[in-house]
Amino acid sequence: MFWFQRGLCALPAFLGVWSSATFIISFIIAVWRQDIDVVFPYISDTGAVPPESCFFGLMTFICACAGIGTVYARYKFVQKLIEENNVMKPCCNKASLLFGLGSCFGMSVVATFQETAVRIFHDIGALLFFASGVVYMITQCWISYTAHPYDCARSVSVVRVGLTVIAAVAIFPTIICGLLSSKTSLHWDKEDEQYALHLTSAACEWVVAFSFVFFFFTYIHDFKRFTLQVTTVYEQPF
Repeated sequence: MFWFQRGLCALPAFLGVWSSATFIISFIIAVWRQDIDVVFPYISDTGAVPPESCFFGLMTFICACAGIGTVYARYKFVQKLIEENNVMKPCCNKASLLFGLGSCFGMSVVATFQETAVRIFHDIGALLFFASGVVYMITQCWISYTAHPYDCARSVSVVRVGLTVIAAVAIFPTIICGLLSSKTSLHWDKEDEQYALHLTSAACEWVVAFSFVFFFFTYIHDFKRFTLQVTTVYEQPF
């Protein structure tokens, strides 16, 4: 049996690889077509103009669906640990699920409402995606710490905490500098007054996004330990 056939580990592995491919492919197409600058555009800038916007929208929506599956599978796994070992109160696990689903919903909004079409909804979706995602990481770090040794190895827990700290620190300049930079453009000049704000916000946005990616990669080993089964209940008609 190959490693990706054990349990549900293929799910977070697919999510991490597909998310990375989404960001990188749309970036390469946009740079090749000279629709954006090479140095730290916003992630959404890489999918603002056709045809890269088509790839970006489709692949991001698939990311959101894979994210929902991964977040829910993680919730069911922790729920089983709680039932068998009473490692924590279920409310923390439920809250983490809600924040994870909220982040995935924000991602789907970003995929649907592109920044050049409906900017306000795009920005709301991006804020929901990043903010809820960071809170999800924080709650999962707490779960990993509380559920030790039933959940994951201490070394994996430390890696998750490190990635969460990076994302939590980077999200503040992402939002603050983005709000202070009122100019909206796919092309920037170093002489622009708000160039430094844009560069800081965009660079930190990439840091937060890939913190999410690597955080889900840490699920791979845990997801080897369980599977989910669907039970069909048929009710006889009256």
